Amino acid sequence: MIRLPRTIRLDPSDKVVFAQAAEPGEWAVVGTFLFWGRSPEGLSRKEQIAFRSGFLGVESFGFSTLVTVQEARPEERAALVDALAKQLVTHLGAPSLDAACPAAEEEVALAESLCAGHALNTLIALHRKHEDGAIREQFRTLKPRDETAFSGSHLQGHDRAFHFIEEEVEDHVDIFSLRGSD
Repeated sequence: MIRLPRTIRLDPSDKVVFAQAAEPGEWAVVGTFLFWGRSPEGLSRKEQIAFRSGFLGVESFGFSTLVTVQEARPEERAALVDALAKQLVTHLGAPSLDAACPAAEEEVALAESLCAGHALNTLIALHRKHEDGAIREQFRTLKPRDETAFSGSHLQGHDRAFHFIEEEVEDHVDIFSLRGSD
């Protein structure tokens, strides 16, 4: 089995920070090609955030802050290349699927190499920056713990950024009775 990145959403922030957020569980690619030849000053605020930290979810063509390493069958990989080629035609004006397939294959191969050697469920984060006229990428990994305090099975061993606890409160509070005596 090969390993490829899938989008994961640990909290709802992706829906706020990106113009188009990827849905959790989509196959993903690094997606830096979306920013080639674009000036950093010409990017909107949400595009700047996507540039800085977004992986590209192939199905939605939206962004995700994190991906998780998952196993994929050869036919899933082939379907990913095909889906990305179709998105390149639809969203970026590639002249045909035949013309888009080599670029899609290259991007999926990069995603595959990024996941190679990492344990399943390892989280990967991305940081891009412009440096000396080039785009530089840095990746970091976070490995899941066996047990976490608050995570559900859908988080695969990673805690949420926030945990809300409901508490019952009295309907009536007498503020004057709470003040101390002089």
